[in-house]
Amino acid sequence: MTARVPFFVRNRVDGTDGALAGRADGTGIRDTITRYYSLTKPGVLYGNALTAAAGFLLAARGQVDLFLFAALCLGTTLVIASATVLNNVLDRDIDTVMERTKKRATVTGRIGVRNAVIFSSLLFVFGMATLIAWTNWLVVAVGLGGFLVYVVLYGMLSKRMSIHGTLVGSVSGAAPILAGYVAVTGAIDIAAVLAFLAVFLWQMPEFYSIAIYRHDEYARAGVPVISVVRGVPNTTVQILVYTVGFVASTLLLSVFGYVGYAYTAVMGVLGAYWIWLGVIGLRAADPATWARRMFRYSLVMILVYCVMISVGPILP
Repeated sequence: MTARVPFFVRNRVDGTDGALAGRADGTGIRDTITRYYSLTKPGVLYGNALTAAAGFLLAARGQVDLFLFAALCLGTTLVIASATVLNNVLDRDIDTVMERTKKRATVTGRIGVRNAVIFSSLLFVFGMATLIAWTNWLVVAVGLGGFLVYVVLYGMLSKRMSIHGTLVGSVSGAAPILAGYVAVTGAIDIAAVLAFLAVFLWQMPEFYSIAIYRHDEYARAGVPVISVVRGVPNTTVQILVYTVGFVASTLLLSVFGYVGYAYTAVMGVLGAYWIWLGVIGLRAADPATWARRMFRYSLVMILVYCVMISVGPILP
């Protein structure tokens, strides 16, 4: 249960976790803890915990069980942390080549593979135990499924072998919001599907934008992202298509009566602007500059989306 792509403090983009590990170069307990903490990719961790919380609040509709909410957030966060730590272990060869990740503790050797795997295992056991003890079987299933998709199908296989790795990874990226929703309902309904679909679709233009302005890095690392395999123009078209899909999926919550007019107005206006930015990209003179702009706005969109689905059910 972890997003292949982070959130508004995205580690995979700016190398924040690598920079954090790089600064913790001492032998003291504080630096040691910091290095282990950096393996969890804090931006990924808290961003995904936020989507899980948003899914919970969408389903709760103002009637929040605080104990269940705390258990969901804690268990989800620990499972996500376990997956991101394991991802550091798996990606050592790629991280060595890419500028923003070469200071990660698993790359520099400041944390050995064995210790990182033990750390990941402990996080997973405590996280799943929390979900099993205090949520429901559907949350556990979504959490376990998201973890396996991210670590095995994405991290071990599709990311390295196929242009469709982003699609596979986006399934795990949408798992937290689904887990949050079903923690309340114990069942999957239309709102659960739409919330999952929105986060799934959002990850495509978000990551494809990165694939454009980080094209050279991915090419050097041998990662078959879409901009490397099919070129920037094709990637730009794909970004626009998925952006339209995301906006449509967010507005369908209004069509089915799960949110009110306030949500519809906010998401409609911001979504229209994001689509317009996507159209601009089709004729951008500098695709890398446009892609950075597109990426930054994607973070605004997902943050606003999480806020609005949290309060949308109780607003007019």
